[in-house]
Amino acid sequence: MSRKSNKRNYNVDEQDVQKFVLKPESELRFEVDSKNRITIELTSGTAEVFGTELVRHRKYTFGPTVMKAIFTWQGCTITLTGRPEVVYVAKETPMVFYINVHAALEQMRQEAEFKDSKGPTVMLVGPIDVGKSTLCRLLLNYAVRLGKTPVFVDLDVGQGQISIPGTVGALIVERPADVEEGFSQQTPLVYHYGHKGPGDNLTFYNTVVTRLADSINSKIHLNKKVKSSGIIINTCGWVKNQGYQAITHAAFAFEVDVILVVDEEKLCFELHRDVPSFVQIIAVPKSGGTVERSKSVRAKTRDSRVQEYFYGLRTPLFPHVFDVKFSDIKIYRVENSQKKKLSVKLFPVEIGPSLLHHVLAVTFSNNVEEHPMLSNVAGYICVTGVNMEEELLTVLSPQPQPLPNSLLLFSDVQFIDST
Repeated sequence: MSRKSNKRNYNVDEQDVQKFVLKPESELRFEVDSKNRITIELTSGTAEVFGTELVRHRKYTFGPTVMKAIFTWQGCTITLTGRPEVVYVAKETPMVFYINVHAALEQMRQEAEFKDSKGPTVMLVGPIDVGKSTLCRLLLNYAVRLGKTPVFVDLDVGQGQISIPGTVGALIVERPADVEEGFSQQTPLVYHYGHKGPGDNLTFYNTVVTRLADSINSKIHLNKKVKSSGIIINTCGWVKNQGYQAITHAAFAFEVDVILVVDEEKLCFELHRDVPSFVQIIAVPKSGGTVERSKSVRAKTRDSRVQEYFYGLRTPLFPHVFDVKFSDIKIYRVENSQKKKLSVKLFPVEIGPSLLHHVLAVTFSNNVEEHPMLSNVAGYICVTGVNMEEELLTVLSPQPQPLPNSLLLFSDVQFIDST
């Protein structure tokens, strides 16, 4: 059963046009509120958005709750149409620092290519809303523009850049990110976690991170170009107590060579103390355009990521809705085992009204003994209806029925389908 996209039609005020002339090494920063969208056009010169070059005279559209920065090395003219909530030109940016980091990483990649060894494994750490995800995107884009194919790893379960929130994942980046839609996400490697923060089940989070690292480290050697291009890892913004434990665990699991610490001096000191001395730890300034988001804004961002999974962003997707019998599926929740220290186990979840709006992971297994929570998942569905009388679940799915397997994993992540 096909459905139309539920993308909202936000209007661009064609009467409100502004022209900005940017000098070399300056940046146009803008933020769009929840009710509008804008278009931007590069009319002269050269410019980029987080490392992706803009095409001259092409119009780019940005929807609600978007924050972007257009940077130019040589100067440019930008036409902005619409009414952004905030727009200004910044003359001071950390881009020179960032390009120097990229140059150092590129030198490591060239050396790895010459020696047929593994390229740099880089992990970005720091508090929430300091620009870690943006810097990841920029470094990946710069690497791809030089012909490299790095692996992007996302360990930020709260936002989810590769799949929905509540997951960790990886993908090989072969081309620069689309200015409006981000990186192409064909055939990503995704592992289910099921919570919005590492602290909800740190044991399971660390277990999944280790499985992802083992999988990547085993597969990366099958392709020389990918191997020498290295890995860039984004992390959660929780950097204290158990959050710090999650960071150090990931550093050891992925055998990182470089840790970029964004805007957190104390974290630099702690990492110097706790990770091997051969790991380079570099303090990185945050961009002046970063804005601290409220809990409600972060929740809306999570909802939009789930909506994008099912419906697409600019290119509409048409998910399916169908009924599934209670008797045809088994749903489990991952919890810590009391019998063994630092181990996890599956516990059955009773099918009922409490499942409404919850996202469920579709596994590649029908057998609990195969430990499906430790393998990558086939995808996700969302429960949109529960019929107790007929014992049917109505689900939203990116693929038509039937489900590929009957064993599903519960997630705390919820999504209300408003179509």
